[in-house]
Amino acid sequence: MTQRAVLVAVATRQLLPTIATELDELEALAAAAGARVVERIVQHRPAVDPATLVGSGKAREIGARAMESRADLLLIRNDLRPRQRKNLERIVPLPIVDRTMLILDVFARHARSREGKLQVELAQLRYRQANLIGAGADLSRLGGGIGTRGPGETKLEVDRRRIGSRIATLRRLLSAVRAQRAVRRRRDRREPLVALVGYTNAGKTSLLNALSRSDAYVADRPFATLDPTTRRAYLQPGRYVRLADTVGFITDLPADLIEAFRATLEELDDADLLLHVLDVSASDWPRQRQAVERILHELSLDATPSLLVFNKIDRSGAHVPPEPLSVCVSARSGAGLNALRDAIALSLDADAKPECSSGRRPTATAEFETDAPER
Repeated sequence: MTQRAVLVAVATRQLLPTIATELDELEALAAAAGARVVERIVQHRPAVDPATLVGSGKAREIGARAMESRADLLLIRNDLRPRQRKNLERIVPLPIVDRTMLILDVFARHARSREGKLQVELAQLRYRQANLIGAGADLSRLGGGIGTRGPGETKLEVDRRRIGSRIATLRRLLSAVRAQRAVRRRRDRREPLVALVGYTNAGKTSLLNALSRSDAYVADRPFATLDPTTRRAYLQPGRYVRLADTVGFITDLPADLIEAFRATLEELDDADLLLHVLDVSASDWPRQRQAVERILHELSLDATPSLLVFNKIDRSGAHVPPEPLSVCVSARSGAGLNALRDAIALSLDADAKPECSSGRRPTATAEFETDAPER
């Protein structure tokens, strides 16, 4: 059953320039989680209210509008502190989900493998743990001694202990996964590893399928791919690479998710080349590019050779600027795939410098060249 959601955002000075795009993105995440946004409420403030995020008066207004809209839940673009969540829940009698919780829910829905489920559970528990710590700070002000150790504080400590124990178990299980991956990577070093990275829904899996003639799961929604997928792909006669698909990134990707998916992202550490896939039909692709580059920097992958791949050039509105070390392609139509194969080969050759092939769109002949021979 699809839930009805009211989307709320506080447009601070920092968020204001990208608020429209941010809300569209949040609505897409809500749809991926099984919710339909029935109303948007945006409040412009210099900074969020420390008590209720939006202020008590605005919170009451939001509650009334949510009731009129027959909403089932409240989606908040801004990350909520435990105190803000608690105060909002007193005013708005609906489940309240912030952006981090929503992303975690989407991940939980899309995780298919045991490893993916373990990683999502770890991220969810770390998020809950952080919120419990915040709540504990409020409870600690009750003081100590007889008559002050209420059941709420006892339950909090029990929850902390259970969450901590489960997190320790999950980390042990994921450590075993990392060890298995390390052994497998050492065994598979016969061919270069090329990793696809990029913003969520940029078309990485479609490109993997187009280059390797595979049928990995594809869906036009955020975070459809969580589990790493590796396929063998043809480049040139007698030359192949291993292509690795990875989880998509997003602006302000929660740190707990990056930590939880560390085992998966280790594939990037061993990559000989990163293909940074960009959806050039998205109006805000420069912002998406910056978000991905920021995360790659946090993962200490700046030194890894990379190649920009401007994808979805067949879509209306696609605009590709002149850019060195880049290629224009359409995973759907096959345009530019042979040019991409050549660029990958050049990038992997230590003594050769890849030439820019994206200062112009591929010619009509190059765009629709027949694909490589069957493997």
